[in-house]
Amino acid sequence: MPSFFDARIAERLAALPLVARSAMLGSVSGRHQSPHRGSSVEFAEYRRYQPGDDLRRLDWRAYGRSDRYYVKEFEADTNLRLILVLDASGSMAYANKFDVARQLAATLAYLAIGQGDASGLVSAWDGQYEHMPARRIAGQVEQLFARMERLQPVGDNAVCEAISEFAESTRQRAMVVLISDFLFDLDRLKTSVEHLTFRKHDVVAFHVMTAEEIRPSWDRPVRLQDMEGDESMLVDPEEIRSGYETAVREYLTNIEKLMHRSAVDYHRMMTDDAVEDVLSRFLSARLGDAAR
Repeated sequence: MPSFFDARIAERLAALPLVARSAMLGSVSGRHQSPHRGSSVEFAEYRRYQPGDDLRRLDWRAYGRSDRYYVKEFEADTNLRLILVLDASGSMAYANKFDVARQLAATLAYLAIGQGDASGLVSAWDGQYEHMPARRIAGQVEQLFARMERLQPVGDNAVCEAISEFAESTRQRAMVVLISDFLFDLDRLKTSVEHLTFRKHDVVAFHVMTAEEIRPSWDRPVRLQDMEGDESMLVDPEEIRSGYETAVREYLTNIEKLMHRSAVDYHRMMTDDAVEDVLSRFLSARLGDAAR
């Protein structure tokens, strides 16, 4: 098992089911409410055409709308499809943010597949993104872990583009879990998450931050390096402290408002928080909401 996955934590959390806030599309008998009655939904989702795909599965209507080639994927449906959106841009390399993000993603994937649901991964790094479709087949956990292990945080952010691409190409409702430090333009983020909620996805956000980012402990001039570019800046902490703390407070207030207004289930966590505690609270809250 990779270093970012602790099977003991996952087994303890398995006592709490992962449930959706809203109706999911599916035909497998389970705990998740489905909007369909008495019918089986076989179409799973679209994905971008790749050389070697069966040309009979090309969707020409999707091509007409987007001028891009998509193929239809069919599989035995599940009542919950968990899509993990993992930010692997350069800023996630700061401190241990990416390690925490991978631990969150790996544990949630294990829990979903362990309860008979499907899990997939959208990863975004250096201006690029990749979509591993949600499946509940044997070996899916290992494939997801292998992909997460290969990822290294680097380059520009592409989370918003990845979210929009997924929302545009996937018809079946899913629980979409965004795991990021969200250090990018909030207007772009708003557009992307509203695209997901418009498509009736159940959107969750885990906002991963370090204590140093909120309240720096610098006591002498330091050079700050842009982790997603080449720029750097020499700053005196005494000169910028007040303005920096004000800017951080405004940013946190604005992102909370954005998530609330966009109907996103938002959770801020610090890198020194125990992942088990964070997920236990999340799963318990979900279970309580479903019981009401």
